Amino acid sequence: MGIEIERKFLVVGDEWRQQGAATYLRQGYISAEPGRIVRVRIDGDAAMLTIKGLSTGIACGEWEYAIPLADAQALLDQVCQQPLIEKNRYRIPAGDLVWEVDEFFGDNAGLVVAEVELQSEDQVFERPAWLGEEVSHDRRYANANLLKHPYCLWAK
Repeated sequence: MGIEIERKFLVVGDEWRQQGAATYLRQGYISAEPGRIVRVRIDGDAAMLTIKGLSTGIACGEWEYAIPLADAQALLDQVCQQPLIEKNRYRIPAGDLVWEVDEFFGDNAGLVVAEVELQSEDQVFERPAWLGEEVSHDRRYANANLLKHPYCLWAK
């Protein structure tokens, strides 16, 4: 079993846009229940099936498997809850880490978040200037939650 340790932040300004190229992602959820999240994602030409367990703080169990692109497309179209989550992802290297900045579309348009995966919950890292408020513990910003409660319904 893999463990994902992730911190998530809102993004401010546009400085981050020049630091990485965008990849279009489509993802859907077979299950979006806490502790039993089953996600299908197409990221460029790659497709993944991901299972996430119950979160404890900023860590959760994660199992991820490559699947055929055609299978992922069929699952997104025929099995996953609708609507799908669509976003551009920018991968931005910073020292030994890679920040993933997600710019959402559809009902989540206007939301831009940055995530970083860490080796431990207390790992120290340098904060890029474009990081805003930390939202790691705010479940509203979890992708699985954005499916049921899109940003357009609760954004300020």
